[in-house]
Amino acid sequence: MSESNNCKSVLASTVRHPVVSLPSPLRARFVALFTVLVLTNLPAITFAQSACPGIHVKILDIRNSAGVVACALFKTSDGFPTEFLQSATNIIMSKVQDTQVRCDFVGIPPGTYSLAVIHDENMDGKLGTNGIGIPTEGYGFSNGASAMMGAPSFEAARFPFDGQNLNLTISLGY
Repeated sequence: MSESNNCKSVLASTVRHPVVSLPSPLRARFVALFTVLVLTNLPAITFAQSACPGIHVKILDIRNSAGVVACALFKTSDGFPTEFLQSATNIIMSKVQDTQVRCDFVGIPPGTYSLAVIHDENMDGKLGTNGIGIPTEGYGFSNGASAMMGAPSFEAARFPFDGQNLNLTISLGY
């Protein structure tokens, strides 16, 4: 079985529902011990990084919880960044909750990639713009690439990925 098939959430693989028939005093001790173990390990369970190798992207500066955030991973410059639905290697769409989103691309082969992120507030599948083409929804790119007088090139946003864990942070601009 491949390693990517074994990747599950930490919480799902940690919490189990045992079926135990214990006498009442032992049951109380078991419940107390189980509670202590869960509470002492809760920070590790809650804040653990994915054990699966991949590209883990934290999206910052989301202005509200409306809509979804789309993270598009590109292997080539074809369609970068505007044609993400047709050209991206992988796309993750996540509902915004408490103005936070994290995109985890696992099972990605080593190589050079670029990331484009949009905050699709009205959920129409594209970056909203005004009458003269200026974005009205949030957007951001890997490698700190900026959008001055148009979208950045694939080369400006590219980054190497060696197949291990890579943590990226992308701030959205509006």
